[in-house]
Amino acid sequence: MPSVSVMTSKIALVTGATQGLGLALVEGLAQRLTPADTVYLTGRDIDRVNQAVAALPGGGARVRGEILDVARPEAVDRLAAQLADRHGGVDIVFNNAVMRVGPDDDPRAIVHAYTEVNNFGTTRVLRAFAPLLRDDGRLIVVASALGTLHHLAPVLHDRFARPRTLAEVDEQVAAWRDAVADGSARAGAWPGFVNIPSKIGQVAAVRALAHQRREQDLGRGILLAAVCPGMMNTPTSALWWDVSDAPTPAQAAGALLDLAFDPADPEHYGQLVRYGEVLPWTPEPTAV
Repeated sequence: MPSVSVMTSKIALVTGATQGLGLALVEGLAQRLTPADTVYLTGRDIDRVNQAVAALPGGGARVRGEILDVARPEAVDRLAAQLADRHGGVDIVFNNAVMRVGPDDDPRAIVHAYTEVNNFGTTRVLRAFAPLLRDDGRLIVVASALGTLHHLAPVLHDRFARPRTLAEVDEQVAAWRDAVADGSARAGAWPGFVNIPSKIGQVAAVRALAHQRREQDLGRGILLAAVCPGMMNTPTSALWWDVSDAPTPAQAAGALLDLAFDPADPEHYGQLVRYGEVLPWTPEPTAV
């Protein structure tokens, strides 16, 4: 008898998805997937999660709300285990959860909570969900163009260029966090804008995990990458810059969704990608 192929429903998940880019990614995923598929909209407040799900337009994939606070290790592991039990794996994961900071925030006061979400939350998601990726899966960390070594003093480059495991990246992030908290970072070479080392730490985490998984992932069509969505017109960005002419989150989401649905480009694997192009991790050598 001829073999019968069974269509497996696709499973997607977005962290930090109750507003802004995360919500736009959920809507875009739902529109590009089918009614047989499921998109998980996650956030740390169940009321906001439910409101976001209810406000989405109908059509396309089913959107299911789940509570997830990436600052809590047990919460990330628990949801990953639940999705493994329900579906056997995942196809697309966007790690978008972020703690936002404003110009008036004291870095020393917020850095512990900030890194728990932005950095250790990222490595928790990478650890928990990378093993669940099916063939042709995508695990994409939303970062920033600030996440390259160009924005860090050369004396600090080895801290993030050398790590080859997620544990080593976490160790470097923790050392920076502690230096910010006790004030010693201000006397050293660290930039005052906490977004810079944090975003570099996120990209370094992607690179470290990619170093370990590259061969098997490329053989299975899996893409692991960081992505820069570019400047967006959001209330938080408006605290820092003039974003009146910047794209909306819905507009910015398009390039990220293309990365998730287009055939995987091996050149993108383990890299920071912006609008389909790789942003160099290290500065170009200076001509003499």
